[in-house]
Amino acid sequence: MTLRKMVTSTSWAALALLSLSPLASHPAFALQEHNVAKVVSLANDLGPVDPNQIQTLTIVLKTHNESEFDKAIEDLYDPESSSYHQWFSANDFAKYAPTSAELETVKKELVSQGFSVVSTDPQNFSLRVTGTTAKVEAAFQTQLHTFRYNGKTFQAHTRDAQLTGAAGQLVDSVAGLDRHQVHNLLSIAQNPRSGKPLFKKTVTTADAGSTLLSGINGTPLSAPALYTFTTPGASLPLSVFYGNVYSKNPAVTISYSPAQLQSHYGLTSLIKEGYDGTGQTIALVEAYGYAAAETDANVAAKAFGLPALTSSNFSVIYPEGKPLNPAAADLTGWTTEIALDIQSAHAIAPGAKILVVASSGQDNEDQIASLQYIITHKLANTVSNSWENDDEIIAGSAEENAFNSVLKVGAASGISFQFSTGDSGDLGLGTPVGAVGVPSNSPYATAVGGTSILNNTAGTGQVVTGWGNDITYLNLFGPVDPPTELGSFYAGAGGGESLYYAKPSWQKALPGTGRQLPDVSALADPFTGFALIVTSEGVQSALAGIGGTSLASPIFTAIWAIADQYNGKPLGQASPAVARLKSGQITDVLPTSPLDVSDVSGTVYDSNGPTFYSQDGLFAGLLYSQTKFVSAIWPIVPGEEDIAITFGTDSSLTVTPGWDNVTGYGEPNGLPFIQGVTGKTKGAALTK
Repeated sequence: MTLRKMVTSTSWAALALLSLSPLASHPAFALQEHNVAKVVSLANDLGPVDPNQIQTLTIVLKTHNESEFDKAIEDLYDPESSSYHQWFSANDFAKYAPTSAELETVKKELVSQGFSVVSTDPQNFSLRVTGTTAKVEAAFQTQLHTFRYNGKTFQAHTRDAQLTGAAGQLVDSVAGLDRHQVHNLLSIAQNPRSGKPLFKKTVTTADAGSTLLSGINGTPLSAPALYTFTTPGASLPLSVFYGNVYSKNPAVTISYSPAQLQSHYGLTSLIKEGYDGTGQTIALVEAYGYAAAETDANVAAKAFGLPALTSSNFSVIYPEGKPLNPAAADLTGWTTEIALDIQSAHAIAPGAKILVVASSGQDNEDQIASLQYIITHKLANTVSNSWENDDEIIAGSAEENAFNSVLKVGAASGISFQFSTGDSGDLGLGTPVGAVGVPSNSPYATAVGGTSILNNTAGTGQVVTGWGNDITYLNLFGPVDPPTELGSFYAGAGGGESLYYAKPSWQKALPGTGRQLPDVSALADPFTGFALIVTSEGVQSALAGIGGTSLASPIFTAIWAIADQYNGKPLGQASPAVARLKSGQITDVLPTSPLDVSDVSGTVYDSNGPTFYSQDGLFAGLLYSQTKFVSAIWPIVPGEEDIAITFGTDSSLTVTPGWDNVTGYGEPNGLPFIQGVTGKTKGAALTK
């Protein structure tokens, strides 16, 4: 997995990376080079950060013989290498890690500048310190300001940063100089006009399960039907549309049960045989945590017939201590995210232990600390991260390198870190290569994209599309004329080509020159989503229609835990193994529309006469290169509010045969997938 930095002539890439120096011989820019993020020159400067504000920094030191280090890690993932899956020991790391003397030099410099040391990596790769803004500015010879760009407020340094003294030559990158809040990637099916969730009901613990079960349906599409929309009090306009019907019963919301998802991913027989994640730990990296997480998960587990979570298979740890405000998760939207991650991971691997690793904040540096904590304490071999820091355009080299450094050590340790790729498609850039986020863009991460799971109204079985929804109103208290006027892109899986990292060796067959995202995919469409129980602000609710790549990441992470169990030892980073899979070992998501004859089309009659709208015409201006997709009529409030909705239209990102920038190589398909990534036709012996 040899890495190198790259630049491209693409215009918006140049905008993002203009301030970076020429390519270094190693994959991280040292602090003595130009390291101010380009976004600083584009953003609105809101002024200096309070000099007395406490800052927490993670200082990453330079490694030794980095090219050899990269090659050694690459060999860990090469089945032809003698070191294949021989994960690094402390002695192995010592060959490349900074020395104790180098770490001590950096530590002494920081302490002399007034910093307090929070922790040090036992392999000497990094240390964590706290100090005031004033001390940070003096020690790193820069200034910290607050900026606002594209609706986001963040802290960034304004002059190239370099630690004072001889220690500066030992520092590779610093997390915390620039502070972006990571955001979870949760998407909820809601009424596009009102913004209200399709299904959210306050419950008591006693009735929560029955309420949840009564409010969901796992059959998204009904047989095609004819809809006529008239104008109250007038003969025109009048419209007639025909097509598949989505969520025909407004009283229920389309969501899949754990059993249905286990079946979809070919896990039912494996779980019955005992390959259910037993003996494995799934770590979920979150922000803040919330007190009712276990109670909520057990209400849902009881409703769906899953094992209960107890102190033996569920725990929460706070690497930085508990947050100062117990309501922080509620206030920032993390409560539902945490509930989703726990309950979806438990749904797929009901025998695995669930470990919530909750930071006390949600800055990039907080999450880096949690990732490092998992590695240092050997807490899990597969880790889900349903969040991203920011896109490559905004993130600077210091953030990129800090995330990549810790993930590299994780890959060498045999840990697979999964990251959601985002819920906004190409981020509105409309470029051929898409746009990717940090840190899912790291070659040492496994990037998880999204799909929609539909039923085939024209036959049997299921239809899987890439996740991407467009909506067009057909009727809003009368025919919408023309229907394309109210069309919009709702959401879709993130993906594309990195402008910061070159392709790793296991992606050499893919197009382009940059690291391609995603690697793999799982259910993410909230309109074919998941149902859960969550307590927020003291109120317990049943929620349905929950998705986003926030759902895809824990689903895949749980499947990887089952693969680790089947293998009998850790498989390490998933993405290289997924890239080697052969036909039949993974389900390739195809640009397919098997329901063509039932996709939505119709005619609007007005004073100018009839106008026919094909499926493409209904979504004119929204579609890019995706020519095959599924559409349906969605009667949100029948006769008053009716929509045409698509499945499989993801901004400028496009599903193709083989790897694509919406679904990666495809979806896991049970035993063939697990045998493909393990190379075994019979799993490790089960212990009782």
